Amino acid sequence: MQARSISDLARSLYTALAAGDRDQLDALLHPDFVGHIAEGMPFGIGGQHDGPAAMRRSGWGGIARHFTARAEAERFLEIGNDRLLVTGRYRGQGKQGGTLLDAAFAHLLTFEDGQIRSLEQYTDTARWRDAASPLRTVLLDFADGVATLRLNRPDQGNAINEEMAEDLGEAVSRIVETSGVRAVMICGNGPNFTMGGDVSLFAGTAPERLPHKLRRMIDLYHLAIERLTSLDAPVVAAVRGAAAGGGLGLLYVADIVVAAADARFVLGYGGLGLTSDGGNTWFLPRMVGLRRAQELFLLNSRLTAQDALEYGLVSRLAPDDAVEAEAAGIAAKLASGPTRAYGAMRRMLRQSFETSLTEQLLAENDSIVLAAGTDDAREGIAGFAAKRRPQFRGR
Repeated sequence: MQARSISDLARSLYTALAAGDRDQLDALLHPDFVGHIAEGMPFGIGGQHDGPAAMRRSGWGGIARHFTARAEAERFLEIGNDRLLVTGRYRGQGKQGGTLLDAAFAHLLTFEDGQIRSLEQYTDTARWRDAASPLRTVLLDFADGVATLRLNRPDQGNAINEEMAEDLGEAVSRIVETSGVRAVMICGNGPNFTMGGDVSLFAGTAPERLPHKLRRMIDLYHLAIERLTSLDAPVVAAVRGAAAGGGLGLLYVADIVVAAADARFVLGYGGLGLTSDGGNTWFLPRMVGLRRAQELFLLNSRLTAQDALEYGLVSRLAPDDAVEAEAAGIAAKLASGPTRAYGAMRRMLRQSFETSLTEQLLAENDSIVLAAGTDDAREGIAGFAAKRRPQFRGR
């Protein structure tokens, strides 16, 4: 196949995509076509799509469902006889009101028998996520299997207001829907992890409206907490400064918590005449014991980082300037592990407080049998037998 002919085929592809011409796409794509959309794309669009139909439905179709976007090819570079590198830009916008989309791309196309055999997409996925819908008070980044969720109201101590509750729900949805996420790290910008609920919001709301505002805000926040606990991907939290009130819920969903040596922890509800949110009344007694939880709630006691370590609220301490690096290292290690097995472990550990021994033994039996059929179990057993480090893929 000559370079000119594969360039013509590629140009026809972009014309067909812009026009939504399914018949033309069917003619251009090889029956064994394989498409790979960049990992980290929003709405679970990323990953491998086997066959023309899957690519139309879940790859390009997924983009079309959430974006009004066009791939504008600019350069075509032949690589050998049957491969072509196409570079250009995606331009458009998300359908949910995010920023305008302007993202560079590189497509590596291979050809066979006069048709396109495969397409590998490389693009700036962060720009796609920003265009998907705006995140105003949190930052979300995907890299090397780790989703980093960062609270971003540093001037307000990362206090949780209505916008942050909405953004946390949206960010967690993106994490759930993004294929290839194998660990999550939660942290905060500025000197504090989170001061909990935004008391200035409470004070600035008319008393008759406050209950309704709290219900809406907390409903969204609780959904985010619940979804984080249900992930297969383990969660790591990095805590500097204060962690308070309902914001402690973001620590409870974590499997490992790294705290700065000068971090501090408090519930604070009694001082406001409020009760609890963020799962405090469920998680805290299970972590520190009922008597300690009663004291923390009723006397509004504050915990130092060392207290929190002794109580079992955090996993380990680190110097303030090393907290995030240590947490990121743990998240990276977890991201290279057997993700599905980790998910089962997370769920069984939490449910163990509610089930009988007989029920838990049955759950363990069912879980390990399912895990034994995974690719990671086969790799782990093979690696152990060969005395080598297993290379887990999260499946």
